[in-house]
Amino acid sequence: MKNLKFKKITDSQVEISELMLPSRSNFNGKIHGGYILSLLDQIAFACASKHSQVYCVTASVDTVDFLAPIEIGELVTMKASVNYVGTSSMVIGIRVESENIQTGLVKHCNSSYFTMVAKDESGKSVAVPGLILENDHDVRRFVKSIKRLKMKIKRKTEFHETDFSSEEYMHLLDDHNVKLDIH
Repeated sequence: MKNLKFKKITDSQVEISELMLPSRSNFNGKIHGGYILSLLDQIAFACASKHSQVYCVTASVDTVDFLAPIEIGELVTMKASVNYVGTSSMVIGIRVESENIQTGLVKHCNSSYFTMVAKDESGKSVAVPGLILENDHDVRRFVKSIKRLKMKIKRKTEFHETDFSSEEYMHLLDDHNVKLDIH
């Protein structure tokens, strides 16, 4: 393993393309979201491992926004970049586009953020190289990752400290299509 202290984002970027076959479709004739999730996990692994130069595991899937359906016969391209690095973790941003290969129409179908952790042979977390941010786009993606991380921590803390049996939350149930049947 090379011992690099910092790497450019472009050094670790990964891009894959795959033609969407009928065997990947759901009952509605669109490409199954679960299949896309599997591809997202693979490209996140490849990008994180390329950056860290060690084996990486998925720690969390922070966001997966399905924006448009993917049709059978479209060419799907996924582009992954390291958006943020911590000590041993990396946030991998992935953009998914599909192209109708007959018309050339390209649509943005998905944006995702995977947190990956670098591991050594014994399964212990290891330090990853830092990032060299080269432009405003790199800085914006890095700062957005920090904001998402802070929101994630806040949300986790809030849920652990909340008493969901309080009057405040019981009134919330009245506003939704819920019937309590607790004995």
